[in-house]
Amino acid sequence: MSDAPAPVTLVNGEGRSPILLLCEHASNHIPPGYARLGLAEAELQRHIAYDIGAAELARRLAARLDAPLFLAGYSRLLIDLNRPLQAPSSIPEISEATVIPGNRGIDAAERACRQEAWFTPFHDRVAGFLDARAAAGRPAKVIGVHSFTPVYLGLRRPWHAGILYGTARDFGAALVRGLAAEPGLVIGDNEPYRIEAAMDYTVPVHGDARGLDAVLLEVRQDLLADAAGWEDWADRLARVLREAVSPR
Repeated sequence: MSDAPAPVTLVNGEGRSPILLLCEHASNHIPPGYARLGLAEAELQRHIAYDIGAAELARRLAARLDAPLFLAGYSRLLIDLNRPLQAPSSIPEISEATVIPGNRGIDAAERACRQEAWFTPFHDRVAGFLDARAAAGRPAKVIGVHSFTPVYLGLRRPWHAGILYGTARDFGAALVRGLAAEPGLVIGDNEPYRIEAAMDYTVPVHGDARGLDAVLLEVRQDLLADAAGWEDWADRLARVLREAVSPR
């Protein structure tokens, strides 16, 4: 029997919350046949391979909110589940400043293989879940759970967390306000990244194209380094999400 992880795992599939959580960068797993894509093992522990702390945060949010959660089983270096297939960063040859040898010069057949193995199963499950919700007349809000590195290409980032959104401006602004109300927190409003249809997948496809509120939550990775950080941010984000979904 293979002990390879599934390309997608659904946690708390019967959750009653209107929120649907996605963690597209949950795992740094690369199958042995890919020989770590030519990277040293230490590189796979870095943010280039996955979103550090995001899976642990997402699982705690799912429990606190009674929300379904889809977790990816493989590294973003194989194929990034939050990038359109035509984007250069879908299968990156360079991530931040690190060359990914196993992604250089791959052919169309290998790209299609990775799409079929990891990209399509994840997004088909999410789309099917949202279709079923819509058919049942149940509301849905799509939340991607991510983390970001404190320093990127030598630049230190001041934000503790950020909310990224496209057309869901009211929902995004409510989350920014809710987090920024806590003293001492610096919250990015479409920072440290912005949603772009050419560069993002979850929000444009599963949210905006369906007319659903959709955002990405971004928490700085040094704040998710241990269980205390996971618990702290899960409590904080669950409170703010509940308020934004069911305002008084």
